[in-house]
Amino acid sequence: MHRSFTAAAVLGVLAAALAVPASASADSAVPYKGANTAAVQDDFNGDGYRDVAVGAPSAANGQVESAGGVVVLYGSATGVTASSQRTVITQATAGIPGDPEPWDRFGRTVATGDLDGDGYADLIVGIPDEAVGAEAGRGTVTVVWGGPSGLKGGATISVPSGYSVAGDNDCGFGGSLAVGDINGDGHPDLAVGSNCEGAVYTGPFGRDGKAAAVRSQFSTGMSRGVVMGDVNGDGKAELFWLSGPEDGNIRGPVYLDNGLSGNANRAVRFTLAHGFLGQVGDVNGDGYGDLVTGISDFSEPADPSGPHLGGEIEVLYGGPNGIAPDQAPHVYDQDTAGVPGAGEQGDGFGYGLSVGDTNGDGYDDVLVGSPGEAVGSIRNAGQATLLLGSAAGLTGAGSVGYQQNVTGVPGAAETDDFFGAAVHLADVNKDGKADAFVGIPGEDASGCIWIARGTSTSPAISGSLNLGGATAGVPSLDAGQWGFGTSFTSPNAE
Repeated sequence: MHRSFTAAAVLGVLAAALAVPASASADSAVPYKGANTAAVQDDFNGDGYRDVAVGAPSAANGQVESAGGVVVLYGSATGVTASSQRTVITQATAGIPGDPEPWDRFGRTVATGDLDGDGYADLIVGIPDEAVGAEAGRGTVTVVWGGPSGLKGGATISVPSGYSVAGDNDCGFGGSLAVGDINGDGHPDLAVGSNCEGAVYTGPFGRDGKAAAVRSQFSTGMSRGVVMGDVNGDGKAELFWLSGPEDGNIRGPVYLDNGLSGNANRAVRFTLAHGFLGQVGDVNGDGYGDLVTGISDFSEPADPSGPHLGGEIEVLYGGPNGIAPDQAPHVYDQDTAGVPGAGEQGDGFGYGLSVGDTNGDGYDDVLVGSPGEAVGSIRNAGQATLLLGSAAGLTGAGSVGYQQNVTGVPGAAETDDFFGAAVHLADVNKDGKADAFVGIPGEDASGCIWIARGTSTSPAISGSLNLGGATAGVPSLDAGQWGFGTSFTSPNAE
């Protein structure tokens, strides 16, 4: 299948692997330590409901094209609807660092974590296209502070000393983000990936954006994506780096980062695993986090050394000893029994990924985006596929496919909609079942998201709704593939 996302782009800063460890709710069967000291994860205003941040990097600020923005949709007893309370954050918002400039694409990645430890989740925004001085595309990261009235004020998370050197254009610092408590001190830590080098910030953070300590430069080429989550039950988040493409092969390796200080010989390579983005959740309900990674395939022609035709996801199961470096991953693709569709060139299965318990059975499920999927002859219409967790682990049995030509899903499948470019699972109404959010960043002029409530079977098509970028307050002059719905606080390839 053909698609508009260029292979070169996918092999560049598009490697954004965002993983915010899930809390003990419908989004996970066990708590994953340290993403928030807030009572409820992703709760920016402290009302007890999870909120959802949606990136709109192509959003215009007046006539400033693709300055970017983030829309925060506040959870409630009725969930998130088109009329729900929401806040729009841009670089023109009072108290937010920087200025809206063409092609900054503020909001290409987003994450949450209570960095300052005040009990409210904070919003972390990656701006990997931002120029810094003469360095085009060097990238920056901004934190916006949560509080009783929601998000207000912010600070820049500065790159580590020595990170920026002459010629480091298009590093894309902030191309991936992860939050978790690596050292178990009760303060969330932040990891930032890029095309050049990664960085780890040890919490707590001050309101000036400065961390207690910074460990810089995880090796160049090994840190495009980053994931945190507890896979051995010790109450500390493990830190994984996903290198993404290696020598042109999008099936880059997975590394376990072993230390908070020093730079030498920290990485343990998982010899059989691959990843471009990922998240930790408990798909088999054994109380240990499992690492789920996505490896989308946009090769044209297909790369025989790459992932399964059309893309795949891999699952590495945690346990009391964590994940062994030689553990063989369990692989799922569109040719796995029970999974809707068929693996075809350019589908991009695994380009978006989120983990959460959609039916309340205690097992995390996995929602997978395939933005390059054709619907009939409609190119790049896109699809999202839900695979269910079970005591035996993830399974293709009972999988459900969602696309805009399915009866009851609002809208219609159109060329270059990219339905599934980003996906997110979160219980925003506290009913014990994760609700589904699917990004459609190419929809119309400004992009769109699809919202479906969790039920005892799967996210319900009946009663589902679309929310467009213009309605949400982030109109675009030309959305292309970067409209509203490009990113959520779940991993997606940016």
